[in-house]
Amino acid sequence: MAILGELLSLSLSVVSSGLQNIDWLDLGLRSFLLQWVLLLSVALLCPMRPWLARQNPLLAGMASYSLLLLVTLVCSIVGLLVLNRSIPDVWLLLDNLFLASIFGGIVLRYLYIQQQWHNQQKAELTARIQALQSRIRPHFLFNSLNSIASLVATDADTAERMIEDLASLFRASLSEPGLISLAEEVELCRQYAAIEQRRLGDRLQIDWQLSSEVLDQFDQIQFPSLLLQPLLENAIHHGIQPRPQGGKVELKMELNNKTLLITMINPLLQAMPNPNSDNISHTLGNKMALDNIRHRLHAYYSDKADLQLDQQQDTFTVRLKIPV
Repeated sequence: MAILGELLSLSLSVVSSGLQNIDWLDLGLRSFLLQWVLLLSVALLCPMRPWLARQNPLLAGMASYSLLLLVTLVCSIVGLLVLNRSIPDVWLLLDNLFLASIFGGIVLRYLYIQQQWHNQQKAELTARIQALQSRIRPHFLFNSLNSIASLVATDADTAERMIEDLASLFRASLSEPGLISLAEEVELCRQYAAIEQRRLGDRLQIDWQLSSEVLDQFDQIQFPSLLLQPLLENAIHHGIQPRPQGGKVELKMELNNKTLLITMINPLLQAMPNPNSDNISHTLGNKMALDNIRHRLHAYYSDKADLQLDQQQDTFTVRLKIPV
């Protein structure tokens, strides 16, 4: 607003006297008046935002527009009284109101359109995240139900406990998508790992390596819900389950320069496609495209987050970087 006021005052002075013969005193007076009008209008409109938000756009716009004109009139009268110490010229007041009505209307219209665009972007982003998250849920559901079904006939008590863990997980997955604490996301991963642990037994080992810095901010670090669990699921189903002897999944978390670094390493049974190829999403379990996770990261963090996949001869590594 301050920059806009200076540009407007400069434009009016150039129109009045020309760029070559610009009247600096006139420019200073215009600038002084415009800054008072703009900054005072902003100072009055900001506390009114809760009330304006409850009104329909037409009423809110008219109220803001009227306030701007009223502030212009008051500042003009006070300014002319201070400078001339006489009754202000009515035509000069009308000139100021006329200019304020034009430029103020343009600025308010621009701010309204900008706010509408912001609301639309926010709604589209929420819908997009919901769609991406809903595409991950079936992948988790099918594998979990298969795990429970395999235990119903042989170990009903274990199957019951698995159903309770599954209910806790789905309570989280059916909630609104958004950012949760890292502690909650890790707890969801531990519940999922408990389900798989009962199914795979000693064949599954998970090494949780959480740095002291991460543990100190466990409840403060914000993390996209159900983002880490699908990665752990892939590591178990494609690194541990096919191996008769099982294996170990390493999950490391550390903080580095306000960046959360997550590394997940699982063994490989056989060669897999290039992790950067288009076919990896069809290999990593029920066509759960890792591009979905990349899209969710981009939706939350733009280009500040990163997901990297690295395949060695006998290990598969996922590296995730998220700004804190």
